[in-house]
Amino acid sequence: MGVGQAITMPLFFASNALYPVKVMPGWLQGLSAANPMSYEVDALRGLLLGIPSSLLLDFGVLAVAVVAGVIAAAALLPRLAR
Repeated sequence: MGVGQAITMPLFFASNALYPVKVMPGWLQGLSAANPMSYEVDALRGLLLGIPSSLLLDFGVLAVAVVAGVIAAAALLPRLAR
């Protein structure tokens, strides 16, 4: 659980879940644009609240993030299983 929280909390902080991107400092805006959680939050807001969003972009970025995560996990698994 600790490892999951160590990964999730920085992603959550650097996303647009807490504050709008416009009020973030420039360096954090850049991190937010590269953060998959920002796209997840945008998609959820669009689907649940009806706020206009670009769902195709959001789902595309999330799909790429999932593929990258699976490839990274598959590459690391043999080393961790020893």
